[in-house]
Amino acid sequence: MENYTTIMQRIGYFNETMQIKSLHEKYPHITYLYEIGKSLQGRPLIVLAIGKNPMKHLPGIPEFKYVANIHGNEISGRELLLCLANILVINYGKNEVLTRLVNRTRIHLLPTMNPDGFSVAIPGKYGWLQGRTNAANVDLNRDFPQRLNPAMIRNVQPETSAVMRWTRSIPFVLSANLHDGSLVVNFPYDDGKIEGIEAKTGDHKLFVGPRCINQHDDDSLDEGITNGNKWYRVSGGMQDWNYVFANCFELTIEMNCVKYSSDEQLKQIWNEHKFALISFIEKVNTLTIWF
Repeated sequence: MENYTTIMQRIGYFNETMQIKSLHEKYPHITYLYEIGKSLQGRPLIVLAIGKNPMKHLPGIPEFKYVANIHGNEISGRELLLCLANILVINYGKNEVLTRLVNRTRIHLLPTMNPDGFSVAIPGKYGWLQGRTNAANVDLNRDFPQRLNPAMIRNVQPETSAVMRWTRSIPFVLSANLHDGSLVVNFPYDDGKIEGIEAKTGDHKLFVGPRCINQHDDDSLDEGITNGNKWYRVSGGMQDWNYVFANCFELTIEMNCVKYSSDEQLKQIWNEHKFALISFIEKVNTLTIWF
């Protein structure tokens, strides 16, 4: 398998866009580059689709997505998705496992949901909050319609609106959003009536079972694997919205305690999570319920 650390260094938004475009140009037969909208400041939200037929949905081929950098100062997911894209396309036709994965799945990668926040984020302890929100100072992971208050109508941010349109336009069945700030995997619901206790979905056994949770096991996560509301309550989060309003199973994966990691830390984070990221995509093909 090709080197996993091909691009393990922090890169700016412009270089991220150029790198994704370069991948598409080199591997046009298994990639499709498209824009789902723009940020408040006009930066494109660019998705790279990878698959045997990347341009359109085909019956029997499940749709999967990873979304990163919803908080602009949490950068590791963004960098890891760029590396994941490289690994998937470079090894197509060379590695049996990855070739089969690409042939059987349509994989969508959105490395940066909040490019405006990312553009002002800074490393170090003083950057714990800077860049977290979008250009309007809105936390995008509190901006989605709420499951416990669906009648509440509000104007969501352009980044949120773009992701909602995108998610509803494709029959996604499995998804994860990638964060920093802790080491934990959490599953819906994030928003319960009483904080601190489990708010279970009707598919609770699927979320906690081995067919959904994988190599992100308790031994590698400080906070373990937990129900979102039991960990801490989030109203208006993307995870619950996916499950309730878009029929998509989504997990939240907190990948690292440091929000703005150094290049060396990024290499370590990649080595810790690379197989789990690939394994989670494979889960979409293990459940007949997805079809």
